[in-house]
Amino acid sequence: MPFAITIVPVMPMRAEPSHKSEIISQALFGECVETETVNAEGWVKVRLQADGYEGWVTYSHLAIITLEEFDAPPTHIAAEWASVVHINGRPMHIPYSCLLKLGNPQWGNYLVEPVAGITPWQAPVAPEAAWSGIAHNFLNTAYLWGGKSVFGVDCSGFTQSVYKMLGIPLLRDAYQQATQGADVGLLQEARPGDLAFFDNEAGRITHVGLLLSDHEIIHAAGRVRIDPIDHQGIVNADTGLRTHQLRLIKRLFA
Repeated sequence: MPFAITIVPVMPMRAEPSHKSEIISQALFGECVETETVNAEGWVKVRLQADGYEGWVTYSHLAIITLEEFDAPPTHIAAEWASVVHINGRPMHIPYSCLLKLGNPQWGNYLVEPVAGITPWQAPVAPEAAWSGIAHNFLNTAYLWGGKSVFGVDCSGFTQSVYKMLGIPLLRDAYQQATQGADVGLLQEARPGDLAFFDNEAGRITHVGLLLSDHEIIHAAGRVRIDPIDHQGIVNADTGLRTHQLRLIKRLFA
């Protein structure tokens, strides 16, 4: 079973093959994976097509597909906070930002039919004009370690999801995303949509957000929120406390 597609709204990816294991990421409805052998307990290790991230998932969350279906481009997007599809005639609510390959709506044994909030998709021609509206749709989404949907998201899951809808692939974790794009020397030189990265006392990059301007950022910290930023880092708009130390800024589109 080398290729499969996610057939639940949000599929947890765990560090080990156990429901007690840490959730390290997620795959959303319609995301494709490469798989290894299913073990006796119904767990299978997968590698996400989009970013190569690996983790353990339950076999029941997947449908077997062909290589041709695996390689097919996305054709539609879940454009509402909770869109609706029918799976073999029964309703399923899926989160905003799911990219769907509906050129062939038969995913293994499952027929996928759009019902509400599913629209044709192609990457926007001008991502610099589109990203802000996408990011603001995540506002007040609760922070969830390993999350990457409006049902719960972490900092790098948020930035990855926004860029995904722009047709720009980002890696999964903040320190990985920091290796992508072009360096921006100063906060004053930043443009809306640039990625700002933050480190801890040990110098490890642990947080990322999207710059709205050279003095404001949208990021997932407790919830997806908008806070002031200066050359030192982020200040919590509610408490006035400095929460994150700015390390570097990266640009992925003009």
